[in-house]
Amino acid sequence: MNQFPAHYWVKKYDMQPHPEGGYFTETYRSEETIAADALPKRFGGERNFGTAIYFLLENYHFSALHRIASDEIWHFYAGDALEVFCIDENANLEIIRLGNNPEKGEVFQAVVKAGTWFGSRPATGSAYSLVGCTVAPGFDFSDFEMPDQKWFLKKFPQHKELIVALTRES
Repeated sequence: MNQFPAHYWVKKYDMQPHPEGGYFTETYRSEETIAADALPKRFGGERNFGTAIYFLLENYHFSALHRIASDEIWHFYAGDALEVFCIDENANLEIIRLGNNPEKGEVFQAVVKAGTWFGSRPATGSAYSLVGCTVAPGFDFSDFEMPDQKWFLKKFPQHKELIVALTRES
């Protein structure tokens, strides 16, 4: 059983609704930036060195499939296991289980590589998952892509069941 309910964390950390689903609060944004001309062309301007958030999903939430231009490191903090579903450009699916039970294949940290499509949801039987996401170069919403369900079904038809579960209709 979880020591604190989900709403405790949402209130304690003044978390707000996230566009992907669930709740978040930004905990860090470096003051220094990387100049646009020092970054790969996929970035449209300067970026902070790094950013970090707390991210909470309850068992009725999901983080919709999306991608960003940076690597994203996921960290498990509290609650129950979270599954992160990653689809690469060759349509290969990897499922990462964030949690605190290595006997169930869970890990405390995992990396989603830049440009990978990914979404997440609490694992079956989970009440909620409180995780963190660290992004470098830092997260900027202009690097965020979240196509609708129709786009994903056309691009990755072999993952229809997952796409229906982790996208919103247009």
